[in-house]
Amino acid sequence: MSTEQRETLDAILRQSAFPADSDVEEQRRSLRAAVSAQPLPADVTVTAAALGGIPTAEITVDGIEPRHVVLYFHGGVYVIGDAFLAADLASQVGRRTGAKVISVDYRLAPEHPYPAAVDDALAAYEALLHNGTAASDIVFAGESAGGGLAVVTMVNARDHGLPLPAGAYIMSPYADLTLAGTTMETKREVDPLFTRGLLQARVTDYTAGQDASLGLISPIFADLSGLPPLIIQAGSHELLLDDAVRLAGQAAAADVEVTLEITPSVPHVFQAYSAILDEGAAALDRAGRFLSAQLAGSPTLETRIA
Repeated sequence: MSTEQRETLDAILRQSAFPADSDVEEQRRSLRAAVSAQPLPADVTVTAAALGGIPTAEITVDGIEPRHVVLYFHGGVYVIGDAFLAADLASQVGRRTGAKVISVDYRLAPEHPYPAAVDDALAAYEALLHNGTAASDIVFAGESAGGGLAVVTMVNARDHGLPLPAGAYIMSPYADLTLAGTTMETKREVDPLFTRGLLQARVTDYTAGQDASLGLISPIFADLSGLPPLIIQAGSHELLLDDAVRLAGQAAAADVEVTLEITPSVPHVFQAYSAILDEGAAALDRAGRFLSAQLAGSPTLETRIA
Protein backbone atom coordinates (compact mmCIF):
# COMPACT_ATOMS: atom_id res chain seq x y z
CA MET A 1 0.00 0.00 0.00
CA SER A 2 1.16 3.50 -0.76
CA THR A 3 3.09 5.48 1.82
CA GLU A 4 2.34 8.54 -0.30
CA GLN A 5 -1.41 7.94 0.00
CA ARG A 6 -1.19 7.68 3.78
CA GLU A 7 0.93 10.82 4.08
CA THR A 8 -1.40 12.80 1.81
CA LEU A 9 -4.44 11.76 3.83
CA ASP A 10 -2.71 12.63 7.10
CA ALA A 11 -1.94 16.13 5.80
CA ILE A 12 -5.52 16.64 4.60
CA LEU A 13 -6.97 15.56 7.95
CA ARG A 14 -4.60 17.72 10.01
CA GLN A 15 -5.59 20.73 7.94
CA SER A 16 -9.31 20.07 8.40
CA ALA A 17 -9.30 18.93 12.05
CA PHE A 18 -11.64 20.73 14.45
CA PRO A 19 -9.98 23.59 16.39
CA ALA A 20 -9.46 22.67 20.03
CA ASP A 21 -11.88 25.35 21.23
CA SER A 22 -14.65 24.72 18.66
CA ASP A 23 -18.17 24.25 19.95
CA VAL A 24 -20.82 21.76 18.88
CA GLU A 25 -22.53 24.01 16.34
CA GLU A 26 -19.23 24.91 14.70
CA GLN A 27 -18.28 21.23 14.49
CA ARG A 28 -21.65 20.34 12.97
CA ARG A 29 -21.32 23.07 10.33
CA SER A 30 -17.76 22.06 9.48
CA LEU A 31 -18.66 18.39 9.07
CA ARG A 32 -21.70 19.16 6.95
CA ALA A 33 -19.69 21.44 4.67
CA ALA A 34 -16.87 18.91 4.27
CA VAL A 35 -19.15 15.98 3.48
CA SER A 36 -21.49 17.98 1.23
CA ALA A 37 -18.51 18.96 -0.93
CA GLN A 38 -18.04 15.29 -1.88
CA PRO A 39 -20.84 14.04 -4.14
CA LEU A 40 -22.18 10.51 -3.73
CA PRO A 41 -21.44 7.95 -6.44
CA ALA A 42 -23.92 8.27 -9.30
CA ASP A 43 -25.33 4.78 -8.71
CA VAL A 44 -26.24 5.47 -5.05
CA THR A 45 -29.75 6.59 -4.07
CA VAL A 46 -30.62 7.94 -0.62
CA THR A 47 -34.25 8.20 0.49
CA ALA A 48 -35.68 9.59 3.72
CA ALA A 49 -37.73 7.02 5.62
CA ALA A 50 -38.47 5.92 9.19
CA LEU A 51 -38.46 2.84 11.40
CA GLY A 52 -40.58 2.75 14.52
CA GLY A 53 -40.92 6.52 14.38
CA ILE A 54 -37.13 6.97 14.15
CA PRO A 55 -35.95 8.87 11.04
CA THR A 56 -33.69 6.87 8.72
CA ALA A 57 -31.90 7.19 5.40
CA GLU A 58 -32.42 4.23 3.07
CA ILE A 59 -29.39 3.76 0.83
CA THR A 60 -29.46 1.59 -2.27
CA VAL A 61 -26.97 0.88 -5.05
CA ASP A 62 -28.13 0.48 -8.66
CA GLY A 63 -27.99 -3.08 -9.93
CA ILE A 64 -28.19 -4.68 -6.49
CA GLU A 65 -31.43 -6.48 -5.69
CA PRO A 66 -31.02 -6.80 -1.94
CA ARG A 67 -32.64 -9.44 0.21
CA HIS A 68 -30.50 -8.44 3.18
CA VAL A 69 -30.30 -5.27 5.27
CA VAL A 70 -27.36 -3.48 6.84
CA LEU A 71 -28.61 -1.45 9.79
CA TYR A 72 -26.06 1.35 9.97
CA PHE A 73 -25.09 3.68 12.83
CA HIS A 74 -23.18 6.85 11.95
CA GLY A 75 -20.33 8.35 13.92
CA GLY A 76 -19.82 11.80 15.43
CA VAL A 77 -19.17 11.24 19.18
CA TYR A 78 -22.97 11.23 19.67
CA VAL A 79 -23.21 14.99 19.02
CA ILE A 80 -22.51 15.62 15.31
CA GLY A 81 -23.26 13.92 12.01
CA ASP A 82 -26.44 12.31 10.75
CA ALA A 83 -27.74 9.35 8.79
CA PHE A 84 -27.48 11.16 5.45
CA LEU A 85 -23.94 12.48 5.91
CA ALA A 86 -22.86 8.87 6.48
CA ALA A 87 -24.39 7.69 3.20
CA ASP A 88 -21.14 7.40 1.23
CA LEU A 89 -19.38 5.07 3.66
CA ALA A 90 -22.62 3.23 4.41
CA SER A 91 -23.17 2.66 0.68
CA GLN A 92 -19.69 1.15 0.39
CA VAL A 93 -20.67 -1.42 3.02
CA GLY A 94 -23.94 -2.13 1.24
CA ARG A 95 -22.22 -2.43 -2.13
CA ARG A 96 -19.83 -5.06 -0.84
CA THR A 97 -22.52 -6.95 1.05
CA GLY A 98 -25.17 -6.88 -1.68
CA ALA A 99 -27.57 -5.34 0.82
CA LYS A 100 -29.82 -2.34 1.30
CA VAL A 101 -28.52 -0.03 4.00
CA ILE A 102 -30.78 1.66 6.52
CA SER A 103 -28.87 4.40 8.33
CA VAL A 104 -30.43 5.34 11.66
CA ASP A 105 -30.82 9.07 12.33
CA TYR A 106 -30.71 8.78 16.12
CA ARG A 107 -31.09 11.86 18.29
CA LEU A 108 -27.95 13.75 19.21
CA ALA A 109 -26.60 15.30 22.41
CA PRO A 110 -26.41 17.77 24.02
CA GLU A 111 -30.04 18.42 23.07
CA HIS A 112 -30.82 14.72 23.59
CA PRO A 113 -28.24 13.09 25.88
CA TYR A 114 -28.02 9.43 26.86
CA PRO A 115 -30.14 7.31 26.61
CA ALA A 116 -31.78 8.97 23.56
CA ALA A 117 -29.41 7.45 20.99
CA VAL A 118 -29.61 4.03 22.66
CA ASP A 119 -33.41 4.12 22.76
CA ASP A 120 -33.66 5.23 19.12
CA ALA A 121 -31.30 2.54 17.90
CA LEU A 122 -33.21 -0.22 19.67
CA ALA A 123 -36.57 1.14 18.47
CA ALA A 124 -35.35 1.15 14.85
CA TYR A 125 -34.05 -2.43 15.09
CA GLU A 126 -37.21 -3.65 16.78
CA ALA A 127 -39.35 -2.03 14.08
CA LEU A 128 -37.24 -3.63 11.34
CA LEU A 129 -37.91 -7.02 12.89
CA HIS A 130 -41.62 -6.31 13.37
CA ASN A 131 -41.87 -5.21 9.74
CA GLY A 132 -40.97 -8.74 8.70
CA THR A 133 -37.21 -8.74 8.15
CA ALA A 134 -35.68 -11.82 9.77
CA ALA A 135 -32.80 -11.21 12.16
CA SER A 136 -30.74 -13.68 10.09
CA ASP A 137 -31.11 -11.29 7.11
CA ILE A 138 -29.77 -8.30 9.07
CA VAL A 139 -26.24 -7.23 9.92
CA PHE A 140 -25.17 -4.14 11.83
CA ALA A 141 -22.42 -1.73 10.84
CA GLY A 142 -21.16 1.46 12.39
CA GLU A 143 -18.20 3.80 12.64
CA SER A 144 -16.74 5.56 15.66
CA ALA A 145 -19.64 6.34 18.04
CA GLY A 146 -21.82 4.37 15.66
CA GLY A 147 -19.54 1.38 16.13
CA GLY A 148 -20.02 1.59 19.86
CA LEU A 149 -23.76 2.08 19.37
CA ALA A 150 -23.96 -1.01 17.15
CA VAL A 151 -22.51 -3.12 19.96
CA VAL A 152 -24.70 -1.43 22.57
CA THR A 153 -27.80 -2.10 20.46
CA MET A 154 -27.00 -5.80 20.27
CA VAL A 155 -26.52 -5.95 24.04
CA ASN A 156 -29.76 -4.03 24.55
CA ALA A 157 -31.65 -6.22 22.07
CA ARG A 158 -30.39 -9.36 23.78
CA ASP A 159 -31.48 -8.06 27.17
CA HIS A 160 -34.93 -7.26 25.72
CA GLY A 161 -35.30 -10.79 24.40
CA LEU A 162 -35.01 -9.85 20.72
CA PRO A 163 -33.24 -12.08 18.18
CA LEU A 164 -29.81 -10.76 17.25
CA PRO A 165 -28.51 -9.89 13.78
CA ALA A 166 -26.30 -12.29 11.84
CA GLY A 167 -23.15 -10.28 12.52
CA ALA A 168 -21.68 -6.80 12.87
CA TYR A 169 -18.97 -4.66 11.29
CA ILE A 170 -17.41 -2.21 13.74
CA MET A 171 -15.07 0.53 12.45
CA SER A 172 -12.82 2.41 14.91
CA PRO A 173 -15.27 2.00 17.79
CA TYR A 174 -15.74 4.75 20.35
CA ALA A 175 -16.32 2.18 23.07
CA ASP A 176 -14.94 3.72 26.28
CA LEU A 177 -16.29 7.15 27.17
CA THR A 178 -14.19 7.16 30.36
CA LEU A 179 -11.31 7.77 27.90
CA ALA A 180 -9.14 5.32 29.81
CA GLY A 181 -7.45 3.71 26.79
CA THR A 182 -3.67 3.82 26.86
CA THR A 183 -3.57 5.05 23.25
CA MET A 184 -5.21 8.30 24.37
CA GLU A 185 -1.62 9.22 25.27
CA THR A 186 0.59 6.93 23.20
CA LYS A 187 -1.05 7.89 19.87
CA ARG A 188 -1.43 11.57 20.67
CA GLU A 189 1.19 12.72 18.15
CA VAL A 190 0.13 10.51 15.25
CA ASP A 191 -3.65 10.98 15.42
CA PRO A 192 -4.45 13.77 12.91
CA LEU A 193 -8.04 14.25 14.03
CA PHE A 194 -8.61 13.99 17.76
CA THR A 195 -7.24 15.26 21.02
CA ARG A 196 -8.28 14.06 24.43
CA GLY A 197 -9.66 17.53 25.18
CA LEU A 198 -11.92 17.50 22.11
CA LEU A 199 -13.34 14.11 23.11
CA GLN A 200 -13.75 15.02 26.78
CA ALA A 201 -15.96 18.00 25.99
CA ARG A 202 -18.29 15.83 23.92
CA VAL A 203 -18.36 13.06 26.57
CA THR A 204 -19.94 15.54 28.97
CA ASP A 205 -22.50 16.52 26.34
CA TYR A 206 -23.59 12.90 25.91
CA THR A 207 -23.43 11.50 29.43
CA ALA A 208 -25.08 14.54 31.05
CA GLY A 209 -24.10 13.42 34.55
CA GLN A 210 -24.55 9.68 33.98
CA ASP A 211 -21.66 7.32 34.75
CA ALA A 212 -19.58 6.98 31.57
CA SER A 213 -18.69 3.40 32.54
CA LEU A 214 -22.28 2.18 32.18
CA GLY A 215 -22.38 -0.72 29.73
CA LEU A 216 -24.92 0.99 27.47
CA ILE A 217 -22.67 4.06 27.25
CA SER A 218 -19.28 2.33 27.03
CA PRO A 219 -19.70 -1.21 25.67
CA ILE A 220 -16.26 -2.38 26.76
CA PHE A 221 -17.81 -2.52 30.25
CA ALA A 222 -20.89 -4.45 29.07
CA ASP A 223 -21.58 -8.18 29.20
CA LEU A 224 -21.01 -9.16 25.56
CA SER A 225 -21.98 -12.80 25.89
CA GLY A 226 -24.25 -14.19 23.21
CA LEU A 227 -23.42 -11.58 20.57
CA PRO A 228 -23.07 -12.66 16.94
CA PRO A 229 -19.74 -12.72 15.07
CA LEU A 230 -17.96 -9.36 14.93
CA ILE A 231 -15.32 -7.86 12.69
CA ILE A 232 -13.61 -4.88 14.32
CA GLN A 233 -11.22 -2.68 12.34
CA ALA A 234 -9.08 0.23 13.46
CA GLY A 235 -6.00 2.15 12.37
CA SER A 236 -2.76 2.34 14.30
CA HIS A 237 -2.77 6.16 14.08
CA GLU A 238 -5.78 6.88 16.28
CA LEU A 239 -6.42 7.72 19.91
CA LEU A 240 -9.24 5.17 19.97
CA LEU A 241 -7.04 2.24 18.93
CA ASP A 242 -7.13 0.81 22.44
CA ASP A 243 -10.94 0.94 22.42
CA ALA A 244 -10.94 -1.47 19.48
CA VAL A 245 -8.35 -3.76 21.04
CA ARG A 246 -10.09 -3.92 24.42
CA LEU A 247 -13.54 -4.35 22.86
CA ALA A 248 -12.25 -7.32 20.86
CA GLY A 249 -10.67 -8.75 23.99
CA GLN A 250 -13.90 -8.41 25.96
CA ALA A 251 -15.83 -10.08 23.15
CA ALA A 252 -13.34 -12.94 22.94
CA ALA A 253 -13.46 -13.43 26.71
CA ALA A 254 -17.26 -13.69 26.40
CA ASP A 255 -16.89 -16.47 23.78
CA VAL A 256 -17.97 -14.22 20.90
CA GLU A 257 -16.39 -14.91 17.52
CA VAL A 258 -14.37 -11.79 16.82
CA THR A 259 -11.91 -10.76 14.15
CA LEU A 260 -9.75 -7.76 15.02
CA GLU A 261 -7.85 -6.04 12.23
CA ILE A 262 -5.38 -3.22 12.92
CA THR A 263 -4.12 -1.49 9.79
CA PRO A 264 -0.79 0.28 10.30
CA SER A 265 -0.25 4.00 9.76
CA VAL A 266 -3.86 4.91 8.97
CA PRO A 267 -6.27 7.16 10.89
CA HIS A 268 -9.65 6.88 12.59
CA VAL A 269 -12.34 5.43 10.28
CA PHE A 270 -9.81 5.17 7.45
CA GLN A 271 -12.38 3.21 5.42
CA ALA A 272 -14.17 6.50 4.72
CA TYR A 273 -11.23 7.52 2.49
CA SER A 274 -11.28 4.41 0.31
CA ALA A 275 -11.36 6.55 -2.85
CA ILE A 276 -7.84 7.82 -2.12
CA LEU A 277 -6.50 5.15 0.26
CA ASP A 278 -5.96 1.58 -0.90
CA GLU A 279 -6.04 0.30 2.68
CA GLY A 280 -9.56 1.67 3.08
CA ALA A 281 -10.89 -0.18 0.05
CA ALA A 282 -9.13 -3.38 1.08
CA ALA A 283 -10.58 -3.20 4.60
CA LEU A 284 -14.09 -2.69 3.21
CA ASP A 285 -13.58 -5.66 0.89
CA ARG A 286 -12.62 -7.91 3.81
CA ALA A 287 -15.56 -6.71 5.87
CA GLY A 288 -17.93 -7.27 2.97
CA ARG A 289 -16.79 -10.87 2.66
CA PHE A 290 -17.20 -11.34 6.40
CA LEU A 291 -20.73 -9.92 6.48
CA SER A 292 -21.75 -11.85 3.37
CA ALA A 293 -20.58 -15.07 5.01
CA GLN A 294 -22.65 -14.36 8.12
CA LEU A 295 -25.73 -13.58 6.04
CA ALA A 296 -25.22 -16.80 4.10
CA GLY A 297 -25.28 -18.70 7.38
CA SER A 298 -21.70 -19.89 7.18
CA PRO A 299 -20.70 -21.84 10.28
CA THR A 300 -18.45 -20.00 12.65
CA LEU A 301 -15.11 -21.71 13.12
CA GLU A 302 -13.30 -19.96 15.90
CA THR A 303 -12.83 -16.87 17.95
CA ARG A 304 -9.68 -15.13 16.83
CA ILE A 305 -7.86 -11.89 17.32
CA ALA A 306 -5.50 -11.28 14.43
